[in-house]
Amino acid sequence: MTLLQRLPTIRAKLGSVIVFAVVLTVALVYFLLALALGTSLRNADLVELLQLAQQQSRSEALLDDGTTSFLSIEGGQERWLGPPLAEPPRFDAGVHVGVTNGIEYAAVPLRQTGGGMLYAVREVPGFWVSSVRFLLEFWWQLLVAGAVAAAVALVIARWLARGMTQPLRDMAEAARRMETGDYSQRVVTDSRDEVGRLAEAFNRMSAELNGLEMLRRELVANVSHELKTPISALRAHLENLLDGVEEPNPETLQVMLVQSERLGRLVDELLDLSKLESGDLPLDRERVELAPLVAQVLSEIDVTRPERGASVSNDVPEDLPAVFADRERVHQVLFNLLDNAVRLTPASGRVMITASRHDGSVDVAVADTGPGISPEDLSRVFERFYRVDASRSRDDGGTGIGLAIARSVVEAHGGRIWAESEPGRGSTFTFELPIARGGEPAMTPRTTQPNAWAEPEPATTEETRRVH
Repeated sequence: MTLLQRLPTIRAKLGSVIVFAVVLTVALVYFLLALALGTSLRNADLVELLQLAQQQSRSEALLDDGTTSFLSIEGGQERWLGPPLAEPPRFDAGVHVGVTNGIEYAAVPLRQTGGGMLYAVREVPGFWVSSVRFLLEFWWQLLVAGAVAAAVALVIARWLARGMTQPLRDMAEAARRMETGDYSQRVVTDSRDEVGRLAEAFNRMSAELNGLEMLRRELVANVSHELKTPISALRAHLENLLDGVEEPNPETLQVMLVQSERLGRLVDELLDLSKLESGDLPLDRERVELAPLVAQVLSEIDVTRPERGASVSNDVPEDLPAVFADRERVHQVLFNLLDNAVRLTPASGRVMITASRHDGSVDVAVADTGPGISPEDLSRVFERFYRVDASRSRDDGGTGIGLAIARSVVEAHGGRIWAESEPGRGSTFTFELPIARGGEPAMTPRTTQPNAWAEPEPATTEETRRVH
């Protein structure tokens, strides 16, 4: 964990980064100034060296400043005053200053004797020595400039950080409120940067959580209502039996059996839907011929609804390609769609089931000439417990989960399901399933052991009710 990550707020981090940047900037400016003013400082050193040479030429005692040596040349004789250094160029007269062989020199005539030359010699200072001298000479200017720059940077950083972090503070406050169950919180920001995109993602998440919370409450209410109806009916009959109001005749027991079956069917469907939506329900996929499966489902519809008046036509071609799917789950989808169509179609109407190949899938459509579905209801028909006609559907035994299960089954196979309708002219429910490829195993006859590839036996009436 870095030092920057230990800081508690974004404003502190941003301020620290800016101050650090100011310090680096001041150091860089100092370095560049030291390079740019190096020549000026050297000229000042040569002037100082010339002054020392002139003073020494008038004095007999050695002027020792700790860094300068003197060389006197008189009558061809050389004499060093101080540590010997590299010899400077020779001059006979005049005043001379310069830099050569790593030394700075200043040459003046000897005024004591009136003849000869005196040289003041000093080693050329290195870069770091010059830098330290520059820093010592201008330290207060650099300090003031750095302090002013840091103060301005901190003010600007605080102002910028306040605007940048306001959406983050709003999101933190909204998240704390969401912890208490208030999912209506939204964050308002005009920023288009990463913080703005984060705020948009937060708002989408909040909206989705709010929608899920509404669905949860609606689900609890619907499940409670659906469970309450058969339980209340069973309780009423049991109380009547205990009080002697009713006799335990076959008619009463049959009513109680129907209510218990309805209760069990609802629980089974809820469990199936939960497993399908969570992905915990494995699919036993195989090559499935749709034409025989549709014929089987229609025969079960004839058994479970012998009183139906609508005519049902099977237009699924025999040469339709097989699909790669779970037979029992596809059976469940077909039964739900056909049973709904038969229940809601009047006696003079028709129910038609067709299928066709489309690209790499097979589209199966169940159409009816019933009352149809309004546009506002059409987008919600696959929601759990949603009913277009609640009273008729409930009286007829529907739970409002069949279409939700159908959607989950089809989507689990990688397909999709949709509905088309026009009020007063019927509805069409269509789903698609992937075609079985040539490399998939073929169906084999049923043996004495259970075989996933074998044709299923016709379902009994009780099994058919549980499937729906």
